[in-house]
Amino acid sequence: MKFFISLAFTAFLCQGAETVAVVPLFNLDQSKTPSLDWIGESVAETIHESLSSSGLLALAREDREEVYKRLSLRTGVVLTKASVIKIGESLDAGQVVYGEFRVDPPGTPKSALHLSLRMIDLKKFREGPEFTQTGPLESLSQMETKLAWMLIRQLSPGNAPSEEQFFRLRPPVRVDAMESYIRGLMAVNDDQKLTLFGQAIRVDDHFSQPAFQLGRMMFMKKEYRTAAQWLARVNAGDSHFLEATFLRGICRYHDGDFESAATQFRAVAAEIPLNEVYNNLGAALSRRNDPAALENFSKALEGDEGDPDYWFNTGYSLWKQGKFEQATDKFRAVLDRTPADQEATTFLGRCIKREGPRAGDSRSEGRERIKTAFEDSAWRQLQAELHSK
Repeated sequence: MKFFISLAFTAFLCQGAETVAVVPLFNLDQSKTPSLDWIGESVAETIHESLSSSGLLALAREDREEVYKRLSLRTGVVLTKASVIKIGESLDAGQVVYGEFRVDPPGTPKSALHLSLRMIDLKKFREGPEFTQTGPLESLSQMETKLAWMLIRQLSPGNAPSEEQFFRLRPPVRVDAMESYIRGLMAVNDDQKLTLFGQAIRVDDHFSQPAFQLGRMMFMKKEYRTAAQWLARVNAGDSHFLEATFLRGICRYHDGDFESAATQFRAVAAEIPLNEVYNNLGAALSRRNDPAALENFSKALEGDEGDPDYWFNTGYSLWKQGKFEQATDKFRAVLDRTPADQEATTFLGRCIKREGPRAGDSRSEGRERIKTAFEDSAWRQLQAELHSK
């Protein structure tokens, strides 16, 4: 039996899903050396990545940065507990993770980095236990991973993997690679980001996160071949793996490799049935004149009837098959939603005149519409809520 969940019902159901906001650690260094602020960001980023890749709902870094701007807060400064709670509430989080770090002064015997984390349950206004790690700066990656495992065990004790398994899936990253990556995330312009992400990869070539960032940046620049090469280096355990696969599919599509594009989209659809994935799979199949294209376009349309592109692609697929009356209804639906769509108007006219495809006609070949946004957050929230029930 097949069923579809509307976006409105999904949003209603997800209201109870537990979400976690991770705040950058405060810098307790007495000298307040700004050059160390990246450490607090690094811990937050690693914990966010670990929670997300473990199926927990960690709120995006971009959402947290927006709240910081709104509340006029600066990353790295010591915040009161009231400010931490305000950040969590502004993000509609169920749990907020915060903490602090301190580096022993140079020359101190056995000088070390000290990390400390706490978690506040915002529904019960109850603070959890403190988690700490101490060690040399060179062991930052291992300390962050250990803290992330402790938090996951606290948040979801029944689903937490063993510590050995958790570490096996997250090999340590060199500290200089981590610094370059975090500074890249904090950089204000694309040239700086590209340079720093590139440095991170050169220092530690198995580091997955900067590969994703580079791939996405190249994708935004429409440098699809270069983007695909970076995206192919994203590890399967990375929380961005499915998005990277989705973007690789689009890169292959623009490169004219429709078979490879369809393979990428199928892999994503097998894990997460998003409308945009079915739509793009349909587009790749349509370019190969595969009749299965219509089925996938129809799935996307059933998932979101408000999107005119899904109506257009379904109509276009029907038109290519000579099903003019059915295609007419679809193109009229496009124009009901976007009256100024000249392409839909043209195809509607051809349907009414019963004019089918003509070989070599550039105005009617390859008109499928691709989606580039990967909106997986609502689905993940739904899954988390169903799991909690």
